[in-house]
Parts: sequence; structure tokens; C-alpha cells
Amino acid sequence: MAQLILTYHLRPGVAHETYQAWVRNVDYPTMRGLKRVASYTNYRVEKQATGDAPLPFSYMELFDIPDMAGFLAEDMGSDVVQKVMGEFMGHVENPNFLLSDAVV
Repeated sequence: MAQLILTYHLRPGVAHETYQAWVRNVDYPTMRGLKRVASYTNYRVEKQATGDAPLPFSYMELFDIPDMAGFLAEDMGSDVVQKVMGEFMGHVENPNFLLSDAVV
């Protein structure tokens, strides 16, 4: 199963509480409702486990997607996903979209 990983910081002026409410009330129901999304969780990164270096990102999203080709070709361009992506981009800055496969 392939994973889609997103990493990002919130835009200046966007409160964590406001963003996290949007994730719970809009993003989770919409993205978890897609047939090609097996699971999706959004994580807030609190601090480095070792050291005091600045965080490279403050949020990380992990999607498990069994049919990545179908997700990218059909779901990403759908009106539903584009609406959520537009709202998402209003909250975050410089997101990284990473495609990965487990090393087995």
C-alpha cells in the first residue's frame, strides 16, 4: 500500500485551534470518505525528540492509499477534493506532498 505524506507549517495568523477544528469537522470527514483512502491521520508535531533545533514542519498528514494511481488520476482532481484543497491551502504554507512505499 502506498502512502501520501504531507508536511507543512500553518500560515502566520492561523491559530492551531482553528485549524484543528477544520481538520476534525471538514478535512477528516471528506478525505476519509473517499473510497481510495484506507486511512488518514493528521499529526501536530510538538517538538524535536532530541535537541532544540527548529521544527522542519509543525504538521504531518499520513494517508494510506491502496490505489495511488487512481487517487491521483481521479480523486485529486474531483470537485470534492479540490474544494478541501483550496481551504487547506488557505491555512498552510509551502506544503510538501510526498509519495512513499513501505520498505519490506
